[in-house]
Amino acid sequence: MPARRSPRRDRGQVAVEFVGMVPLILLILAAVWECVLIGYAFSLAGNAADEGARAGAVHGDRGTCEAAAAEHIGGAWGMSADCAAAGDIYKATVKLKIPVLYPGLNFGEITGTGGAAMEKEAP
Repeated sequence: MPARRSPRRDRGQVAVEFVGMVPLILLILAAVWECVLIGYAFSLAGNAADEGARAGAVHGDRGTCEAAAAEHIGGAWGMSADCAAAGDIYKATVKLKIPVLYPGLNFGEITGTGGAAMEKEAP
């Protein structure tokens, strides 16, 4: 005959395990979110550099390049752009600050580069 167990022995075990796992779950969630933000920053920097290089190649103007690069990037990303012609190619380099959990709290920088062939009008 099996021994009877007290129904109160396991009482609260799920709550204790949940409280113990919550910090680990939150830490993993924050790490995944940080990876998503870093990936998004790389995507934004590359796209902004491509747009800036294209605008600079068409207009041949540094201000136009920088304006096109900054067009779709919010101020919290701390963007800086460097545009210049290099032979027959117009190059743009965009730097964004790496966000910590949200854009605005930053550490380090991500660099995106882009280039486009200079467009010259036919005589």
